[in-house]
Amino acid sequence: MSGHSNYIPKTGFERWLDARLPIARLAYDSLVDFPTPKNLNYWYTFGGILALCLGIQLVTGIVLAMHYVPHVDYAFASVERIMRDVNYGWLVRYMHANGASMFFIAVYAHMFRGLYYGSYKAPRELLWILGCVIYLLMMATAFMGYVLPWGQMSFHGAVVITNLFGALPLIGQSITTWLWGGFAVDNATLNRFFSLHYLMPFMIAGVVILHIWALHVTGNNNPTGVHVQSKADTVPFHPYYTVKDGFAIAVFMLMFAAFVFFSPNALGHPDNYIPANPLVTPAHIVPEWYFLPFYAILRAVPDKLMGVLLMFGAIAVLFVLPWLDTSRVRSMRYRPTTRMYFFIFVVACLVLGFCGGRLPDEHVIPGLKTFHLLDADTNSMVWLSRIATAYYFGYFLIILPVMGLTEKPLAQPKSISEPVLSHSAALPVGAAASPEKRG
Repeated sequence: MSGHSNYIPKTGFERWLDARLPIARLAYDSLVDFPTPKNLNYWYTFGGILALCLGIQLVTGIVLAMHYVPHVDYAFASVERIMRDVNYGWLVRYMHANGASMFFIAVYAHMFRGLYYGSYKAPRELLWILGCVIYLLMMATAFMGYVLPWGQMSFHGAVVITNLFGALPLIGQSITTWLWGGFAVDNATLNRFFSLHYLMPFMIAGVVILHIWALHVTGNNNPTGVHVQSKADTVPFHPYYTVKDGFAIAVFMLMFAAFVFFSPNALGHPDNYIPANPLVTPAHIVPEWYFLPFYAILRAVPDKLMGVLLMFGAIAVLFVLPWLDTSRVRSMRYRPTTRMYFFIFVVACLVLGFCGGRLPDEHVIPGLKTFHLLDADTNSMVWLSRIATAYYFGYFLIILPVMGLTEKPLAQPKSISEPVLSHSAALPVGAAASPEKRG
């Protein structure tokens, strides 16, 4: 996709700069003249939204770091001072805290879109893996940032999560001690987390550059999953997609502003407005909402080590997804049976998030009498978590490999420009274009 450049310097300065550092040519080829499939829908606008979210987090984080004090005796008070005494400190803090949630909302929509349209398939495997690296760095950054206010949920959440590494054989205790900087969650831990929380967003920005570079080498996927056949299948990125992305960003920012100005603490936990006290444990320790599905997977298994392995395995399986899906067809528009399993998978993820935020022994349906199996209440959140966890891993490890070999997809169009065939008149995949033309 990185072919001949149409950039023409118009001024003497542009010609001088282009001969020495062609940064204007790079921007023109990447953001203006880049050939983009002309059938992209609004699910493809979340890349631009994520870039904006990262920018907001970087700017607000730098401003907050100017006033934050990473010390157990002053951290909580410094956050309150930011809220009360720093000019517009309340706005910067609420933008940063809610910006993390907006970041994860956008990234989950971006990932589910990639799963649905097969954006991880060849030749985009490395593009997908770089996206998974960004997601992993986001999770680490968000966890460390959640500890910094040094409230009750911050402190005890840090104790619970860091202790999970101790379950790993041989190296677990050494990793935990290194994370703590000692033998308990204390001042050294807070300093380490603050330093890493400040550093990691710049690491994310670096991987984002690699992610965009990989995208521009292979080109965009599209809802049909068909390769670009000719110039007739594409339009320049500007003005067609700059306008479309701009509209989507405006709508997203309205939702962002609604949380910041009208319900800034809706996605947080009230216990975090209580200073950290190691002697008083909250009744129910829960992570932020974007970690709840993995927290439910952790609690679904009675063995601590197995729970930790499954929790990390739920992320690790995403890295090998391009090789688990054996189908030659990318888009689930033409895989009706797999599409049904995909929607069940989305429901399973939502169920895991719901279970992660509830007490383990809480009943799914209050008042319902259930039988007992191995002394475990089959109406509890733990059992619901186990069912959803089994489906989560079954989708990647069983359903996708098997369906790729057994399902007969619907016929795909021969090109992006060709009208998509209706499902009622669709033919078996063998009657459509050759696999090379189908992409």
